[in-house]
Order: sequence, then structure tokens, then C-alpha cells
Amino acid sequence: MADTRMSRQEREAFLADLHVGVISIPRPDGPPLAAPIWYDYEPGGDIWLLTGPTSQKGRLLREGTRVTLVAQREALPYAYVTVEGTVTGVREADTEADTLPMARRYLGEEGGDAYTAANSDDVSVRLTVRPDRWLTVDYAKTGLPTEQKNV
Repeated sequence: MADTRMSRQEREAFLADLHVGVISIPRPDGPPLAAPIWYDYEPGGDIWLLTGPTSQKGRLLREGTRVTLVAQREALPYAYVTVEGTVTGVREADTEADTLPMARRYLGEEGGDAYTAANSDDVSVRLTVRPDRWLTVDYAKTGLPTEQKNV
């Protein structure tokens, strides 16, 4: 079987690309909360994300919380990066420094500006997650077809 693991450079580049992530957060009273999120990451650094302080995510995430983030490619060749990490920082988000760049990352300049303006009264928190362990798969490394055929 082919080795489908990504190198450090490959996994960091993949995570830095634009993906909607899914974060899994432990709950004291049941199964983990899994929720889609926007996130940002620069190779070699920490992951950061925004959420409302009174949302389920916001109520569960504190410094020291261990989380898992998954980012995937949903088209052939399939690939994913899973990062297990620890929340190392929680602070009130700044609209210009945090919310606007995140919105532009996912919606483009015009859409990001409109999103930020429409949500200007919302309070968010910025969470920083330190990557502790990585799990990766890139099925392009199998030698199998990388394009889906119409049947």
C-alpha cells in the first residue's frame, strides 16, 4: 500500500489553503461538539478562529482546552489534515485586525467587507490553537486516478 502521509511542508501548505474546517470540542456532559468553522493558519504558526462568546463553541473553548480540527479536500484526489491542538489564547476579537481579514479570506474583499459591516454589532472572541499532533492523508500519492469519471 502506498504511503499517503504528507510531509511537514505539504501538511502545513494544505492547512494554510482555504478550507472550511470542522472543529471537535470536548463537552463535560456528552459527546464532543463538532462544528464547521472558518479558520486561518500560516505555515509554522498557530491556528486561529473566531466565534461568539455565548455560542456553544464560545462557552466550551477556554485556554488549555484540547481540540481537533479537520480540513479536507472534497474532490479527487481526496486529502485531509487533522490537527490535534491546545487552545493557548482567548481574547476579544478586533473588527479590523481579526473579523475583516477572516471574512475576506472566505468571502473575498467585497463579500468580506459586506459581512463585516452587517455584523458590526456582534462581539466575537479570537481563539488561538497550538498544533500538537498532525494526522494526514493525500490519496494523490496512491497512483489511483485523480479525476472522477462520469459513468
